[in-house]
Amino acid sequence: MIRTSVFGLRTRRVRYTLGLAGSPMTSELDMPKLSERERLADLEVRQRKMAEEVAQARSTLRDRYAAMVRELGVEALTEREFRDVLTHAIRAGGAPSIGALKALPAARTA
Repeated sequence: MIRTSVFGLRTRRVRYTLGLAGSPMTSELDMPKLSERERLADLEVRQRKMAEEVAQARSTLRDRYAAMVRELGVEALTEREFRDVLTHAIRAGGAPSIGALKALPAARTA
């Protein structure tokens, strides 16, 4: 709800919950309404924080996958073969790639 205060400022009613010892207490405050410029600046800050959080989560996941690769015997593949296998598996998707690879005959060791 937007209303004009005694001082002529446009305000909006904000409801928040705060309680002591686990008992909720709801109260209302009159907060100044953000201008479009302030709202845009706030949204840009939130967007930047989300982008940083996504980058951090991506990096953590890639680090975990890299640790798995260290445990595998990838020395049998050339670097190009290794990259191609991963690229095509990612492109095709996990389940179809696994199904196709399992259908292949076992490799012969000489």
